[in-house]
Amino acid sequence: MSDHLPSGEATAGEPQELKRALSQRHLQLIAIGGAIGTGLFFGSGKTISTAGPMILVLYLIIGSFLFFVMRAMGELLLSNFAYHTFADFATDLIGPWAGFYVGWTYWVCWVIIGVADSLVIAAYLEFWLGKDYPHYIAVITTIIVLISLNMVAVSVFGEMEFWFAIIKVVTIIALIIAGIYLIVTGFTSPTGEVASINNLFKYGFWPKAGIMGVLAAVQICVYSFQGIEMVGTAAAETSNPEKNLPDAINTIPVRIILFYVLSLAVIMCVEPWINIEPGRSPFTTMFSFAGIAGAAGIMQFVVTTSAASSANAGVYSTSRLMYGMSRDHLAPQIFAKLNSRGVPKNALMLTLICLSPAVALSFSESMAKAFDIVAGASAVLYITVWVLIMICYLQYRKKHPDRHAESKFPMLGGIPATYATLVFFAVLFAILAVDPDARKTLIALPIWFIFMWVMYKWIHARFPEGHDLDFDILREEAHAKVMADTAAVEAAKEAKRKNAENT
Repeated sequence: MSDHLPSGEATAGEPQELKRALSQRHLQLIAIGGAIGTGLFFGSGKTISTAGPMILVLYLIIGSFLFFVMRAMGELLLSNFAYHTFADFATDLIGPWAGFYVGWTYWVCWVIIGVADSLVIAAYLEFWLGKDYPHYIAVITTIIVLISLNMVAVSVFGEMEFWFAIIKVVTIIALIIAGIYLIVTGFTSPTGEVASINNLFKYGFWPKAGIMGVLAAVQICVYSFQGIEMVGTAAAETSNPEKNLPDAINTIPVRIILFYVLSLAVIMCVEPWINIEPGRSPFTTMFSFAGIAGAAGIMQFVVTTSAASSANAGVYSTSRLMYGMSRDHLAPQIFAKLNSRGVPKNALMLTLICLSPAVALSFSESMAKAFDIVAGASAVLYITVWVLIMICYLQYRKKHPDRHAESKFPMLGGIPATYATLVFFAVLFAILAVDPDARKTLIALPIWFIFMWVMYKWIHARFPEGHDLDFDILREEAHAKVMADTAAVEAAKEAKRKNAENT
């Protein structure tokens, strides 16, 4: 019972738990990469043209409430190191049905996003390979490469996300510096506008479409933040979660202000928002204005790696969620099997199979259409997961007040902030109902709920023993293991430091 694995599943020499092989730099950059979604690069032209400067307010509001979600998630994960995924604490605090819904819904979201990202990568490669090259080759190559690299070890995933995130961060910082330079030097754009802070307000703070223009941008804003919770999934495989997880979560507000608010504000200062084309990335335009040679090629490289980062995160997330659900008897138990490097190999192979429809779609589906459909559908499903995380926090406060009192990382605002966040998500649902793509998913949401309930009942009938998991017992064992792993890592660092000094 203590290792969560079904009897006879683990074999000699194979680990029974995920390895905590992610370092602090991995977790920090995973958190940064998760906060910078493909929507920022790909969808910023559309959001600025529809919402105008109000897009800055939208990102601040949505980002602020998602920070509450992250703080709630952080306190939950650190309250019991036996929690490896959202499904774990949902199962323990609400019930197995909640863990089943959260796990499977989150898994489906990332599979859909992974399919779309594979198509996006194939479309972006047209810049170098031409429009006539076979898209399916790029899709197949992308899927196989990501699955293969994730099969090696979790540290490989960490390294990939580390460098993908570095590329995003460098690009945004370069854009901000270039924009400030253009503002200071009084650059005049091809439209005759002089770069100035006044351009933010010159043509009004509200878009011409009024409130409807602002509401239309909400979908892309939510899509841009999808993946921000990736740091929670990765926490199960970091070497010192008590230090690394709070550090990664607490820097989220700074990242939101820097990556979203400041970058988009600079863009609209250089070129008034009414002149920004929805179908063209303003990042490319900004670099072109700054006289950077090959600006288009640079941005194609950035958006391609950004999509690869999102697809890589999807491969990682889906495999870990499936592993966790299988371990808790919420999915077929074959997916709880780890290879000798502590990687859920069967869960990764399932991800490979589920991403394969992207090959067929590469023959017909356009990138823009796929993006709009995914942004609308995944936004709705994602919000239901965020809602359940907050409900889990309320249950945690009710069931374990002692753990909250002892928490070294309590949620900011506590219960009042939790209720305020739930109300905000209800408002988001109402807003998304205005968008055609999101509205289709909202209408179909009850069908998804019913399907999940039927599937849960079926699996519960087959594996009723999964409901006997005692996370309170597992908590002590997991805590002892994490402390031992942390001590070993610190001892290794100290030995390395002493060797360096002696050398």
